[in-house]
Amino acid sequence: MADADFIKTTCPRDCYDACGIVVGRRDGMIRKVLGDPDHAVTRGALCGKCAIVYNGSWRATDFRLATPLKRVGAKGEGTFEPIGWDEALALIAERFGALSAEGEARTILHTHYTGTVGLVGGWFPIRFFNRLGATEVDPDTVCNKAGHVALEMTFGNSLEGFDPRTARDARTILVWGANPSFSAPHQNKGWLADAQAAGTRIIAVDPVAHDTARAADLHLQLRPGSDAALAFAFIHVLLRDGLDDRDFLASHVLGAEDLAPTIAAMSPERAATLCGVPAELIEEAARAYGAGPSLLWLGQGVQRQPYGGNAFRALAALVAFSGNLGKPGAGFLYMNGPGGRGIDMATLTCPALATNAPPAISHMDLAATLEDPQRARAFVNWNNNPAASSPEQARLRRALMREDLFHVAVDLFHTDTTAYADIVLPAASFLECDDLVLSYFDLTVSAQVKAGDPPGTALPNSEIFRRLAAAMGFAEPELFETDADLIARLLAQTPFEGTFADLAAVGTATVFPEPKVQFEGLAFGTPSGRIELASGQAAALGLPRLPMAHVDAPPADGRMRILSPASQWQMNSSYGNDPVIRRRLGPPTVALHPDDAAREGLAEGDQVVLANGEGRVPVTVAISDRTLPGVVLMHKGRWPSLSPGDANVNALVPGHKSDIAESTTVHGTEARLIRAEAAE
Repeated sequence: MADADFIKTTCPRDCYDACGIVVGRRDGMIRKVLGDPDHAVTRGALCGKCAIVYNGSWRATDFRLATPLKRVGAKGEGTFEPIGWDEALALIAERFGALSAEGEARTILHTHYTGTVGLVGGWFPIRFFNRLGATEVDPDTVCNKAGHVALEMTFGNSLEGFDPRTARDARTILVWGANPSFSAPHQNKGWLADAQAAGTRIIAVDPVAHDTARAADLHLQLRPGSDAALAFAFIHVLLRDGLDDRDFLASHVLGAEDLAPTIAAMSPERAATLCGVPAELIEEAARAYGAGPSLLWLGQGVQRQPYGGNAFRALAALVAFSGNLGKPGAGFLYMNGPGGRGIDMATLTCPALATNAPPAISHMDLAATLEDPQRARAFVNWNNNPAASSPEQARLRRALMREDLFHVAVDLFHTDTTAYADIVLPAASFLECDDLVLSYFDLTVSAQVKAGDPPGTALPNSEIFRRLAAAMGFAEPELFETDADLIARLLAQTPFEGTFADLAAVGTATVFPEPKVQFEGLAFGTPSGRIELASGQAAALGLPRLPMAHVDAPPADGRMRILSPASQWQMNSSYGNDPVIRRRLGPPTVALHPDDAAREGLAEGDQVVLANGEGRVPVTVAISDRTLPGVVLMHKGRWPSLSPGDANVNALVPGHKSDIAESTTVHGTEARLIRAEAAE
């Protein structure tokens, strides 16, 4: 691009990659968004979905929200008129102020999640809600909280993972329940492929034969809900073949001996019957992992099932028995959190402001709570699209129809959720404001740098809530801290030596010159200071003291298990409105194993309906050997309003809670498959 200037920035999507970006500008206007060739992960290329939307709908003025809006039609119609910021904020402040004056601030609910993972855009608004005394809908319960709590009970920390650079010392990488080919495409083609090329053995454990699984040296395609039993079979092999680390167990593990009967009972042969994986493959994978040093990548999909917390406790036991911790080339990774780079999240959220904050509720309870005028009189959604992404979709959308529920939505676009709002506030995108981004895979710190102006009068999340705090008459200085000051304070907590301008010049900085060893000192933040396979914390919560070799019962009465992982072309529900992405997605499909298709007399392209007590979703049949008999695959993320039947897969998902942390059980969903003509 002749006569252009270039700005380095960072993709803040809910993705392991945290890609480096180069924005090309001319005359102060963004002309092209490209991958940063100097970035260790991006290597000059964005993933297909981000390359499309960052050069498409995210910069298209006819797609973006540009001014505050006030509802003038019925809820759900999406009919609005533009208003100014002063009027919008005054209307919100009047309603919130009245509820606060009545002592009912707790009836103001707010939902948020990872529409951006920028630290300021994603967390600064919490300060306002803390001060207000509103009820938070716990964001992680719709995604990964069962896994976090299980790991915290076992290791004392779920946010300290292995440093990917330590793969150079690993002989085996076990990818359990993650699909990097879709959810971490650059890590899949880069870090993982590089390790495999260097001789590290890659083993995938997943019910779906995704591209990462097919490229692996070994794929164990287990039945959904059998992860814990398979983990115990691995441990059985370790003990049988002398691959367990007895010194490590004696010095650093609590409760290993109590698991002896469960381990002894779960032979590879028994696990083969329960999990559907041949015994010889179980033995081969277990020996490779146990020989070590080995890394275990724990995918978030594993714990999105009825006994997902137990599955993670069983996998934690596998780590403990193998001794794959505290040394180069060993460890597990769920997520690498901000604390690993020195950042205290309380700096962002200011919990001291929450003097009257009520307990958070689970996303599994969102629909029921919004139905109840005694518990919900106002609702704010920001950084998420719950009408598309939450369970009990039909029930939730009916609750959003309440005329007496005052609803404020903050977004870049009109979505399925904004259609129900009374006030819609336009937000700036990551290309239009400064922020910090922390990869939850690599131990890096990245600059998100403003490259252009937002459309119309759209504002960054932080500025929206600063102005709303002023409209409410709040005076606490924490509510008005500038982005620049906060970014400087956060950056000073990290090992990076320099200013935000210095970081912006390089884009992404690796803050530790040498690979970090996970739990290097083998000190664990549990009550005993050891890895607690036997957990008093679990027992106090009414949970089993020890992990179990649990296997879900197979679906009955003609039902099939539905798995709804990430799509190649979307980031959760983000990008679902982009016209190019919609063409790439094509019509909604359900992938059936050939045996199921033959049994049902179905052919490729046939029209069917997935149905259960929650709802119905019309889909097109795609016959695929990527899934197992009795298991259907339907990717998440489509927008209901842009889909046949005005529904996506979440129309089938009940509000059932996981065994731990009241979290989602989306991958435990079951439904019947009905021919379209029979469903009419």
